[in-house]
Amino acid sequence: MSESWIVGINPVEGALSNDAERVREVLVENGQRNARVLELAERAKKLNIAVRHRAREELDKLAGEARHQGVVARYEAAPAAHESDLAGLLERDGGDALVLVLDGVTDPHNLGACLRSAAAAKVTAVIVPKDRAVGLTPVVRRASAGGADRVPLIAVTNLARTLRELKDAGVWITGLAGDTDTSIYGVDFKGPVALVLGSEGEGIRRLTRELCDFVAKIPMPGSMESLNVSVATGVALFEALRQRGAKR
Repeated sequence: MSESWIVGINPVEGALSNDAERVREVLVENGQRNARVLELAERAKKLNIAVRHRAREELDKLAGEARHQGVVARYEAAPAAHESDLAGLLERDGGDALVLVLDGVTDPHNLGACLRSAAAAKVTAVIVPKDRAVGLTPVVRRASAGGADRVPLIAVTNLARTLRELKDAGVWITGLAGDTDTSIYGVDFKGPVALVLGSEGEGIRRLTRELCDFVAKIPMPGSMESLNVSVATGVALFEALRQRGAKR
């Protein structure tokens, strides 16, 4: 097990509602008068979870860049998924496997939002490279609204090798890019598939793209050239679910 800090009213509320057995303590800012924070403290006490009052500076330090809103919780997360777990996850979901690959997402808010969509879509796993990408930070956890603990996040050493392993396992890989004539609405997402989205500025890297079976775009009739990666992730995942009958 690994311990981390869940930061902010909604994330702490989600942890108490869905995973209270993993919450080890709740820290509340001294002098806090926010009714929702006080309600969370009372709920934690009823669940026999220790509630301690601390100076704002201590919560600031624990929260890092995240906005804590006067409350944080120490959380014992489930063991992180490892590269070696991927084969078992694919076997578990079989023909319904749906994998999300994020090639170099560096903004923690974007990664958190992607994890939230992935959890909502019940994806098999989210794969990210260990290098040149954001990890599972308090900001990511807060932005994921609990999604970070509901979907396996696998950080891999060599993304190209992992993509080849997916192909060997019978997974069809579709990368999203704007410079193609193929629409995601014309790609068959039934069966075991992986969706690959790139970084906020550069998109998917050249080698990553070469390893995709298909490259498709989200049609945009308006004046914008691209979507935020987290928005594009949600659109693509739920198009896959639509084609599958959303029975995941």
